[in-house]
Amino acid sequence: MNFKMQDKQNQLIERISDTHLIVGVDIAQQLHVARAVNFRGIVVGDPLIFENNEDGFVKLINWIQKLQKLKNLDSIIVGMEPTGHYWINLSKWLDKQNIEVVTVNPHLVKKNKENRDNTQSKSDKKDALVIADMVKNGYYSFVRPSSESFDKLRVLMSNRDVIVKRLVSSTNQINRWVDIVFPELRLAFKDITCKGAIATLRLFPIPNEITTLQPLDVMRGWKSLMKRQPGSKKANLLIQLAKSSIGTRQALDAYKFHLEQLLEEYDLAVIQLERVEQQVKEVLNKNTVRKEIAYD
Repeated sequence: MNFKMQDKQNQLIERISDTHLIVGVDIAQQLHVARAVNFRGIVVGDPLIFENNEDGFVKLINWIQKLQKLKNLDSIIVGMEPTGHYWINLSKWLDKQNIEVVTVNPHLVKKNKENRDNTQSKSDKKDALVIADMVKNGYYSFVRPSSESFDKLRVLMSNRDVIVKRLVSSTNQINRWVDIVFPELRLAFKDITCKGAIATLRLFPIPNEITTLQPLDVMRGWKSLMKRQPGSKKANLLIQLAKSSIGTRQALDAYKFHLEQLLEEYDLAVIQLERVEQQVKEVLNKNTVRKEIAYD
């Protein structure tokens, strides 16, 4: 295995010829920093600071072309760290200009900081130079171009992850609310997020509100929100549990208002999750994406 890894790195190093200008870019939100070296690691030109916009990207191209003419180099390879998302637009823009873009491992960038000045000091200019050195030494990976459908799937799955986190958070907060105000509700419904429990929390969340009701009243309430609702036995159990509840009796208006907002957040997350999963299914049904995933 070690031999195979070394053989792969040797191939990456051999791709860098004496006609290459190797550019390292330290990525940031607004201002990027670029440094350049030749195939021996000798610094070429001064550092370049450029903005994260079209004008800045054009400035980078002009800087690269100027260094190429200065050193008579006709090949370009640009390396950057794939941290965050700020590198994506620059990478795609350079690819449209037929400039090869590669990425380096951020963890290895930190390890290689001492190679230049024997210190662990950090600066944008130094990091850009370290990235260029790593590319020159074969520590890089290719950026594979992806199709429109594959990019769409990636965005949708990232969106889904955010929604799931919000759904889990709101569910945990609803469980906390129940533990404080109506802990006995768990004896009637094992899962607080089941339809019966959520309907109960919407209709009569405070135990005091349930104690004045008859089983028929509870069942009518459930029927207004659910096609299939629990029976009279469950309704009677709920009333008995409410009468013996040890939940808090203070600030009930505030707790009720808090629950309304938690349920609104929960509902929104559930709806959004259904929508994004439907979008994912539609994308996955396309053969182009299935083939791309199979070969990835």
